[in-house]
Amino acid sequence: MATLIADCGATNCTWSLLTNNKTKTFTTQGFSPYFSSKEAIKTLLQGALLPKLKNTKITAIYFYGTGLSNADNAKIIKQILQILFGKIIIEVNTDLFAAARALCGNEKGMVAILGTGANSCYYNGKKIVKNNPSLGFILGDEGSGAFLGKKVLQYYLYQTFDEELMARFNKTYLTDKASILNAVYKSAMPNSYLASFAKFLSQNRGHYMIENIIEDGLNDFFLNHIYKYRESWIYPLHFTGSIAYAFKDVIKDLCFSYELEVGNILKSPMQGLIKYHQ
Repeated sequence: MATLIADCGATNCTWSLLTNNKTKTFTTQGFSPYFSSKEAIKTLLQGALLPKLKNTKITAIYFYGTGLSNADNAKIIKQILQILFGKIIIEVNTDLFAAARALCGNEKGMVAILGTGANSCYYNGKKIVKNNPSLGFILGDEGSGAFLGKKVLQYYLYQTFDEELMARFNKTYLTDKASILNAVYKSAMPNSYLASFAKFLSQNRGHYMIENIIEDGLNDFFLNHIYKYRESWIYPLHFTGSIAYAFKDVIKDLCFSYELEVGNILKSPMQGLIKYHQ
């Protein structure tokens, strides 16, 4: 008898197996129904997930993931899980709902995700009441890893970086314009590819160009998303995601500037989800 929780992003998927008050957490490759077919996702889970669950009877699955605000995508994920695990309790929700449950529990609050992608909402302690659209990495996702990584590539390809940063970039990535453009426009997961370059920002903190990219990118998130909720000035503002955690100092400064109350800032919502479902 075990409960399986999944927090699935486009880059990584974190799983926690709850059995008799014991928890086992592991990671597999992430996926999004927008970029991967039903068959590809099923094959991935058969190869990467099922071997880790040998001799374990799963009775309930709570799957949270990216791209699941689309009802058709959520249906696809539920169908795959039903094929793999049979007739058990299966709940499929958005990564934003996962963040809300993990960060707020049963309390009211503002919730923001800044990882590979970006999203935000007002959560009333039971459900998401308001959600400003994030629009994805092409049209939106301000402040996300994909958004910041795109800025890094723009600064590199336009040669906006000074000589020091150009040299650091070339030493770190050993790539060129043709390879970058091919990956952005022809790879299966361009958002994850773009987000991978956000690490360059965290590795080079202190340089004024790096700090400008970080602050401007995160400020765009506040202006285009957080600023649109009147609840932002009433309830604590919670964050989760690799970008939020890496640049929490900048987030705290922006919250201070906008006179917002900072809540929890977590790298991953999983610990909060484990507590919630236990």
